[in-house]
Amino acid sequence: MTQAPGVVVTGVSGRMGQMLVREILAHDKLRLAGALERKGHDWVGRDLGTAMGGAELGIAVSDDALDTFAKAQAVIDFTAPAATVEFAALAAQARAVHVIGTTGLSEDDLKKIHVAGRHAVIVRAGNMSLGVNLLTQVTKQVAAALDVDWDIEIVEAHHNRKVDAPSGTALMLGEAAAEGRGVDLDEVSDRGRDGITGARKQGDIGFHAIRGGDVIGEHEVIFATGGERITLKHMASDRSLFARGALEAALWGQDKAPGEYDMLDVLGLKG
Repeated sequence: MTQAPGVVVTGVSGRMGQMLVREILAHDKLRLAGALERKGHDWVGRDLGTAMGGAELGIAVSDDALDTFAKAQAVIDFTAPAATVEFAALAAQARAVHVIGTTGLSEDDLKKIHVAGRHAVIVRAGNMSLGVNLLTQVTKQVAAALDVDWDIEIVEAHHNRKVDAPSGTALMLGEAAAEGRGVDLDEVSDRGRDGITGARKQGDIGFHAIRGGDVIGEHEVIFATGGERITLKHMASDRSLFARGALEAALWGQDKAPGEYDMLDVLGLKG
């Protein structure tokens, strides 16, 4: 019997890291092959199960990424940009599928990840949920159907510990709207209005970030013109949906050619 693909979880002590571990342990087609934390973290060297407050799992938390990745067929990574860039190169060396949920990546980071994608499968998305990816497709279609007399505004809300803004999902939605209109998002993005800003520039795509409490994630795309308004909205009420999407991506990538993919590929929504 063929062994299920092994998965390594990076940043395993974090909320998403622990959620991923629980989802993998309950999965019937994937197995937990390793757990990674940064050097100096007090979980390193401990059994993952007891570190999480439960029974032993027989998997020690490591700080050696390459050695850990070499034992697995997939790496799931919801960490920070600098770590993700390093992990992309190491996952490529190990020929492991690298599922990236990290947000806040710069253009330089993305260029480095692109290089890694020449040698291994990378699935990267600002959001791993089915609902958000459907919303992305609908946003693109609506933007394509409406002219520039319709203003586009994107509003997102997250918990008070989120460190980047706009969220990766908001940027996904902005890219979809810009693609639908046939424009470059960098040229029409309008962020952080404050003070006497003047009238809104026609064709701009506005972004607004709300941070508070324990909000998991809410995203709203508003199309507004004289006399009417269209609102598209997604609300996440369970963080595990992102973990389940990441596991689906790790499994999907097992037989794919090296390259960069996203959740639209995984869900068969491209086109």
